[in-house]
Amino acid sequence: MAASELYTKSARVWIPDAEEVWKSAELIKDYKNGDGSLQLMLEDGTNIEHKLDPKTKNLPYLRNPDILVGENDLTALSYLHEPAVLHNLKVRFIDSKLIYTYCGIVLVAINPYETLPIYGTDIINAYSGQNMGDMDPHIFAVAEEAYKQMARDERNQSIIVSGESGAGKTVSAKYAMRYFATVSGSASEANVEEKVLASNPIMEAIGNAKTTRNDNSSRFGKYIEIGFDTRFRIIGANMRTYLLEKSRVVFQADEERNYHIFYQLCASAHLPEFKNLRLSKANEFLYTRQGRSPVIDGVDDTKELCTTRHAFTLLGINESYQMGLFQVLAAILHLGNVEIKDRDSDSSLIAPNNSHLTAFCELVGVTYQDMSQWLCHRKLKTATETYIKPLPRLQATNARDALSKHIYAKLFNWIVEHVNKALVTNIKQHSFIGVLDIYGFETFEINSFEQFCINYANEKLQQQFNMHVFKLEQEEYMKEQIPWTLIDFYDNQPCINLIEAKMGILDLLDEECKMPRGSDDSWAQKLYNTHLKTCSLFEKPRMSNRAFIIQHFADKVEYQCDGFLEKNKDTVNEEQINVLKASKKFDLLVELFQDEEKATSPSGQAPGTGGRTRLSIKPDKGRDTSSKEHKKTVGCQFRNSLQMLMETLNATTPHYVRCIKPNDFKLAFSFDPKRAVQQLRACGVLETIRISAAGFPSRWTYQEFFSRYRVLMKQKDVLADKKLTCRNVLEKLVQDQDKYQFGKTKIFFRAGQVAYLEKLRADKLRAACIRIQKTIRCWLARKKYLRKRSAAITIQRFTRGYQARCLAKFMRRTQAATIIQKYQRMYVGRKRYRQKQAAALAMQTILRAYMARQKYQALLREHKAVIIQKHIRGWLARCWYKRCLEAIVYLQCCIRRMRAKRELKKLKIEARSVEHFKKLNKGMENKIMQLQRKIDEQHKENRTVSDKLVGLESSYATESEKMRMELSRLRGAEEEAKKKASQVSSLLEELERLKKELSTTQQEKKTIEDWAQTYRDEMEKMVSELKDQNGLLKTEKEDLNRLIQEQSQQMTEKMARAIAAETQQLETDLNEERSRYQNLLTEHLRLEEKYDDLKEEMALSSNVSKPGHRRTDSTHSSNESEYTYNSEYAELEDGSRAGEDVTRGMDTSLTLKLQKRVTELEQEKQSLRNELENKEDQFQRARARDNAEFRKARGAELEYESLKRQELESENKKLRHDLAEMRQSLLGNAATGAGAPGSPAYKVLLDQLNASCEELEVRKEEVLILRSQLVSQKEAMHHKETMTEPSVFADDVNKLKDTDEIKQAYVGLKDTNRLLEHQLQSQRRTYDSEVESLRGELQNVKEENNRQQQLLAQNLQLPPEARIEASLQHEITRLTNENLDLDDPTASREARVTILRRMVDLMEQLEKQDRTIRKLKKQLKVYSKRIGEMGAGQTEGQTSPGQMVDEPIHPVNIPRREKDFQGMLEYKKEDEIKLVKNLILDLKPRGVAVNLIPGLPAYILFMCLRHADYVNDDQKVRTLLTSTINSIKKILKKRGDDFETVSFWLSNTCRFLHCLKQYSGDEAFMRHNTSRQNEHCLNNFDLTEYRQVISDLAIQIYQQLIKCMENILQPMIVSGMLEHETIQGVSGVKPTGLRKRTSSIADEGTYTLDSILRQLSAFHSTMCQHGTDPELIKQVVKQQFYIIGAVTLNNLLLRKDMCSWSKGMQIRYNVSQLEEWLRDKGLMSCGAKETLEPLIQAAQLLQVKKKTDEDAEAICSMCLALTTAQIVKVLNLYTPVNEFEERVSVAFIRTIQTRLRDRCESPQLLMDTKMIYPVTFPFNPSSLALETIQLPSSLNLAFLTRV
Repeated sequence: MAASELYTKSARVWIPDAEEVWKSAELIKDYKNGDGSLQLMLEDGTNIEHKLDPKTKNLPYLRNPDILVGENDLTALSYLHEPAVLHNLKVRFIDSKLIYTYCGIVLVAINPYETLPIYGTDIINAYSGQNMGDMDPHIFAVAEEAYKQMARDERNQSIIVSGESGAGKTVSAKYAMRYFATVSGSASEANVEEKVLASNPIMEAIGNAKTTRNDNSSRFGKYIEIGFDTRFRIIGANMRTYLLEKSRVVFQADEERNYHIFYQLCASAHLPEFKNLRLSKANEFLYTRQGRSPVIDGVDDTKELCTTRHAFTLLGINESYQMGLFQVLAAILHLGNVEIKDRDSDSSLIAPNNSHLTAFCELVGVTYQDMSQWLCHRKLKTATETYIKPLPRLQATNARDALSKHIYAKLFNWIVEHVNKALVTNIKQHSFIGVLDIYGFETFEINSFEQFCINYANEKLQQQFNMHVFKLEQEEYMKEQIPWTLIDFYDNQPCINLIEAKMGILDLLDEECKMPRGSDDSWAQKLYNTHLKTCSLFEKPRMSNRAFIIQHFADKVEYQCDGFLEKNKDTVNEEQINVLKASKKFDLLVELFQDEEKATSPSGQAPGTGGRTRLSIKPDKGRDTSSKEHKKTVGCQFRNSLQMLMETLNATTPHYVRCIKPNDFKLAFSFDPKRAVQQLRACGVLETIRISAAGFPSRWTYQEFFSRYRVLMKQKDVLADKKLTCRNVLEKLVQDQDKYQFGKTKIFFRAGQVAYLEKLRADKLRAACIRIQKTIRCWLARKKYLRKRSAAITIQRFTRGYQARCLAKFMRRTQAATIIQKYQRMYVGRKRYRQKQAAALAMQTILRAYMARQKYQALLREHKAVIIQKHIRGWLARCWYKRCLEAIVYLQCCIRRMRAKRELKKLKIEARSVEHFKKLNKGMENKIMQLQRKIDEQHKENRTVSDKLVGLESSYATESEKMRMELSRLRGAEEEAKKKASQVSSLLEELERLKKELSTTQQEKKTIEDWAQTYRDEMEKMVSELKDQNGLLKTEKEDLNRLIQEQSQQMTEKMARAIAAETQQLETDLNEERSRYQNLLTEHLRLEEKYDDLKEEMALSSNVSKPGHRRTDSTHSSNESEYTYNSEYAELEDGSRAGEDVTRGMDTSLTLKLQKRVTELEQEKQSLRNELENKEDQFQRARARDNAEFRKARGAELEYESLKRQELESENKKLRHDLAEMRQSLLGNAATGAGAPGSPAYKVLLDQLNASCEELEVRKEEVLILRSQLVSQKEAMHHKETMTEPSVFADDVNKLKDTDEIKQAYVGLKDTNRLLEHQLQSQRRTYDSEVESLRGELQNVKEENNRQQQLLAQNLQLPPEARIEASLQHEITRLTNENLDLDDPTASREARVTILRRMVDLMEQLEKQDRTIRKLKKQLKVYSKRIGEMGAGQTEGQTSPGQMVDEPIHPVNIPRREKDFQGMLEYKKEDEIKLVKNLILDLKPRGVAVNLIPGLPAYILFMCLRHADYVNDDQKVRTLLTSTINSIKKILKKRGDDFETVSFWLSNTCRFLHCLKQYSGDEAFMRHNTSRQNEHCLNNFDLTEYRQVISDLAIQIYQQLIKCMENILQPMIVSGMLEHETIQGVSGVKPTGLRKRTSSIADEGTYTLDSILRQLSAFHSTMCQHGTDPELIKQVVKQQFYIIGAVTLNNLLLRKDMCSWSKGMQIRYNVSQLEEWLRDKGLMSCGAKETLEPLIQAAQLLQVKKKTDEDAEAICSMCLALTTAQIVKVLNLYTPVNEFEERVSVAFIRTIQTRLRDRCESPQLLMDTKMIYPVTFPFNPSSLALETIQLPSSLNLAFLTRV
């Protein structure tokens, strides 16, 4: 691909930065070939111009896609370069809080400077057995890989841990050793793994110190070889140390400390055993106060010393040696405080009686004079003589410090030697894993000899690392058949040659040390002369002649030559050593220097860790030879040791751990890019990246490539051969053939190609997402529109309906109001009208009279005037008419004449034309017609006017008549008015008087009304006051009632809460005690197994001498009672005598410890059992107390029940009486007809009738018993629910003090009485219904009895062979009819059980009838003989029926009566072994489960036990139980990994336990039995203790069953629940690095969710076939689901690649399938679903939105089953699979942590997969009668006899 294709707009690149090393930027303009700069925009929005190098034109590094950021393996990055590596580590460390990252074969570990919960045993168990690429990076993953390769390849392994001081090397090495010790176990009894771990605190105390960079810095290098046997269990270890920093003993820089052991001693100086050491605070000693930092924050030196002493003890260093070591260390401190003064310029002295020197001499057992002498003097020898020379003060001080360093070095070597001795065992080592904890590359401001040696060692290790990486790359290419091209990588061999070759730096240094007057300056000049011009890696500083510079692989380092020779020689005054060796009181000191003659120490190191030169005082040849051997320098010794180390590493398979120090200030999770880059360059991580990037760093399998980039393929491109498909598609996508290579199983890509493919994939998915979003948004918008439209229509419909209803209501109201108004107005108008009418009538009477008179006068006047006017107007009118008529006639004549003339002219003119005549005629016709019409109209008007005139005339005549009448009336009224005018005055006077009376009356009325109003107001006021008082009283009453109810409710709730809390607490305590007890049983089992293994090993060692020890499976469980030990005591004695010679040489301390531990466990077991019994007694007492109260409270109900029972009994007696009468009548008939024919038939009928009546009585008793049990259980349940409140009130009555409380109590008592009355009534109704049902059943029984009698009569007429068939057919028909009547499944199931029971009863009845028939045949023979003696005639009549019955009689064996069989099996004493062998040891569970009834072995064993109890043979009972228990343990130990076997014997053990309880005779268990079963109870022995032993055995079998299921399910869970894509196409495969899932992919890939479900179904069906109790099956399923959920969640928390949205969907689907399985099996109530709640919430957490505060609140409220650590871990691990997903921000995670801060929970990250819920065995009685059990012949138990 061209650069122009990659460096386009929006592409992101890395540019160098002075502060952050690398800074991210984004292109804002496309790059074109030839451009000299790039236009970039930084992340803060700043635009810059990045200039390109004009010479190289190198473009900046490209950034990886966000989807690749934070990967577990750095080699998974598409662009492999320094900024990508640094950024990936920073994101993982800062954002995700992940400190481990893979870089190919290297594990990069960043020190978090914080304690993390990722190193517990649960994490170790999670990584154990996993492939390195399966889990997130971890030191445990590296350790597991080394352990697995050692076991698989039979090759030794090495783990090389390197890094700077403070980077965490020691801690990483410590955790790796802890992992080996945990997963491998010990092959011997000495607990070597504990000793290996115990060496760590010792070595840290004497070899670690505080530096400015690290509080616990290792000041020496060590290589620990952990040895393993052929079974790969730890058998021992060996430690080699390198270059102890002795100078720290006498000098420390600021803020640093000496070795920890000195401060631990000073902090513990107050202890009594340390008084003689004369120690005090660390600030008072020179060797511990120079750094001025004697205390480390968070470290208690006193506790650390206790840990160190405990480790010494564990490694076999006793107290005396420990005190000796402490004496030497205290002596060193005192020696450092010895003050040497100047005597003169050339000599020095020590003041007499120096307290510290005195203490030193006393502690080491030397004389004060000798030590003070040789501290200030030394011996010099010549060829002929020896003389003593005084030392100046400075040289004497240096000699004192040299002695201190030498003593400490000898002490260090002695401790290392004894640690190695303690870690060595006699077992032959098969292989080993070495852990190298060595210093990393160091460079300081002043670098001396120590830094030179350290960097030299790192050069050698880096060379070995480069070669190994190159070799692995080459092997990978060769295996995949990829063309191999040489990759250029850095080879540091020239630098190594500069240091160690001939005439190298070390060679010249040794040569200078041999020179008599050699010095650092002369050695520097030799270096300059030899290497300055010949070696490019060697340089000379410009400003110094006493230093040199070496170009190491990591960086240039300048070394100061001062002190090189002295440190290389490492000299010490030999006379001082001789003084110490001459100590007589201190043997340990002599032992420290006894190997002074040897050249090397036992650890392969020179004495004093440096091979010091010793001067011989006597000129002895032997001494000279020894002295020459001693003249090996420190550099030479270190080079030899390093060469041995490299040879060891080259002979092993190395694993690399590179520790990185993130900052220099020890800040938690703080990342300094500068420091990180320096260390990455120094430790070789970047070199690994460079080598990988030079070839094909990205590698995909064909399946992974196809799954990931399937979206880039078209349908036609997909072929059946996926390999060919990938080839074709890749050739189309990437044109350059050099960018990829096709291997056998993988596709190899160049750097950057995966990013390009990811870009293409993201573009394709983005386009698809846009199309999907477009369609979905359209669909959503339309759906939203339709929903809104529908809602609007609905709202409109309802609104309009509401408005219509309102309008109708308004109209109805308006109409009603109108009607009301109409009638009201009508009434008011009518009333007003009547008043006005009355007044108007009075007024009208007067007014009309007056008006009539006036009108009469006017009429007279008008009449007269009219007459006058008429005559005058007539005359005038006639005159005027005449004048007008004349004038009009004249005028008309004139006008007509003029018009006629005109017309004449026209006529003359028009007469000439023909048309004129036509028009004239036409016009004339029209005119005629018009005139005719007008004439008609005039006629009509005339008629109308005439009619009107006639009407007017008639009306006028009528009116005239009325007027005449009115006139006459007015005249009469006028006369009456004149008469009454005289009465008006008297009336007016009367009116005045009445007015006065009216005013007086009105005043009185007003007074009365005022008084009434006042009275009314007063009464209303009084009434209102009374109402107010009444309301207050009501309110007070209501408040009191409410208060009483609230108090009663509060008291009830309080008591309920208290009872619930106490019950919960008791249940919790009981579960804890049960769990502890079961754990103790497990521990007891483990000790027993260890004891058995020891016996087996003794037996094997007596026959065949083989090293090692065979470790048995820890899943076996066993437990023994005291009887077991007694029964096997003789065998143990024989075994102990036989193995006495073998065990003589064994360590008896372990046996004593085991015995002591067994005793303690048994005592604790007994105490727990007693405590459990006390708890059960308390529970029983509480239950008895509740029952007593219940009986008192339920007296009335019991009386009612007794009355009902009496009534039933009376009816029963009546029936019995009737039956007795019928019998008497039959007997009477039989007696009277004794000699009549057929009397035997009557006898048979009577016997059968009696048998059926007895059967009827038994059925009645069973019905009554069952009914009483049901009623009592129902009452008990009802009592628990309803009787709590009255008891509360009854207890609190005595506490009432005042009236209010008594009132409240009385009200509460009334409520309680009402409640009780209601309950009593409901129960009475229940009892009435039950009585009715019983009566119905009784009637049915009567009818059944009648039918049976009829059937019997019919059967008597049949032949004997047909009777049984007829009875059986009848019973089957009846049962079938009953079965068909049942509709629901529950009734059907109960019906089946009833049918089975009835079939069993039917078989018993058939057998009984058979015996009865035989008995009757005998009786008939007797009767026939008697009849034969009576006479010939009678004989013929009587013998015919007898002969009919007697004909089919044949000789038969009469079996014993059924009542004689007691359900027991008898066996002989000598057959007990055969019984156990056939029934337990040789029994195949598969055949028994399929062919026989469930629990048959348990029933058979119990029936044998019953017979032993019946014959009162205690020895037989004991031996049978002991043999049974031991045989079950033996078969489980032999086939403990077979699920069917374990399930079968768990079921039978529980059934045997239930039988012991059911037939124990205890009332609590007997109430579930039938009367027949109660007869089979044990009579002579109380087997309560054995019940406990068998219960313990059942617990152990249950635990073994759980472990067996766990072993089967464990390989399926992760693959089926997490890795397998149940929903195809949802999950995407991300690019992976070198650590792929390579191992056992084919095997694990076969497991799917269906595999898990099938396995669960197989478990369930097996347990059901074996007859396991349903409650026990529920507990097993709950444990199974807990294991599935815990393992899945733990893997999810440890796998970053699984924490994605799509994986959450997969998990939720898988969980739903598991829930569906529970639902199908009817196990939803067993609590299994609740155990999956953490996994469900984790899956939901992966899918929910994770951005805002509301999301955080929702997460906190949702994830209640997850701990805070788990929630934060999931959020940190959340990884987008596609670019459309977003990462969880750090701020959001902090918000979650803040919200969950107040949670009180365990900080543990992982769930405990080994946790087993405490198991209980609820009592489950059997309904199977023992006497009905048959022994199948397949069991070979013919020696058992039924009794």
